[in-house]
Amino acid sequence: MILPRAFYLREDVVQIAIDLLGKYLITEIDGERTVGKIVETEAYRAPEDKASHAYNYRRTPRNEHMYAEGGTAYVYICYGIHHLFNVVTNVRDIPHAVLIRAVEPVENVELMLLRRNRSVLQPKITAGPGAAGVAMGIRVGHSGLDLTSVDSPIWLEDRNLKLEENEIIASPRVGLSTAEEWTGIPWRFRVKNSIFTSKPK
Repeated sequence: MILPRAFYLREDVVQIAIDLLGKYLITEIDGERTVGKIVETEAYRAPEDKASHAYNYRRTPRNEHMYAEGGTAYVYICYGIHHLFNVVTNVRDIPHAVLIRAVEPVENVELMLLRRNRSVLQPKITAGPGAAGVAMGIRVGHSGLDLTSVDSPIWLEDRNLKLEENEIIASPRVGLSTAEEWTGIPWRFRVKNSIFTSKPK
């Protein structure tokens, strides 16, 4: 089942980041379908979250899609090369988002390997948001897509996989050097026994 709009419109972005673990990210790009099970996420809760692109309601052409209605894709380029895929949550003009940090390859692994210029399946193929974005074929041009639309080339599905609390690891988010008191908040979530999550901080 495609995740409905109501899933994304909830107020608690941290809970949504947890709930996205075990959901499936599907892309249909250039006639090629890839599927990955989400195994790592990070929550960002503006306006108060100093780690968010929308801290203090900062609004730029780059982050404009963060202000869209929940269920919208927000893709941005990091370090000039990595296309990072985020899911916008909450209602319009409340800029909450969940970064999809890692997926476990499920379908069309051969294409994921090709996109990552690899020949052997290893965790680094899809571990980390940059790697996951490349493997799934997601680019910054996909920012603004409605993830709940049946016509979208990117969507998320619930396939009835329920994770227990003891199967999830919470830890500080990655790569935050200027977020001050928000640096150590444990809003990064990983599936405990998955080899496809990025390295511990």
